Amino acid sequence: MIRCVRMWTGPDGNSLFEEGTLEIGAGQHGKASGLPIAVHELSFQETASGGSFEWHQDPQPQFVITLAGTIEFEVKSGATFTIHPGDVLIAQDDSGSGHRWRLIGDQPWRRAYVIYDPGTNLHFKPNGAQA
Repeated sequence: MIRCVRMWTGPDGNSLFEEGTLEIGAGQHGKASGLPIAVHELSFQETASGGSFEWHQDPQPQFVITLAGTIEFEVKSGATFTIHPGDVLIAQDDSGSGHRWRLIGDQPWRRAYVIYDPGTNLHFKPNGAQA
């Protein structure tokens, strides 16, 4: 099971988020495998420990896969969630009030940005909670 948080812009223009998982299917040789997702571009970025970024939107819908570091995200309602290494963020709040984040701890934030093809099935399964 891969922990995933989806963040998007709600009807009021403010970012919302919900926790869930990425669906896993049967892979080759009987091993569990992620279901295929059509993607357009992959890039990597690193932010030094202690980093933060004030209110902003995402430039386009994308996956953000955290490789190292722990990050706390906040939306305008004051609700927060934390992303740990190995977690996936589906960032879809490319309009509205956006979000901000800050690094927690002394590790840099290393991540992969994966821009997915419009209309592709993201295989996200929400847990049912929304903030």
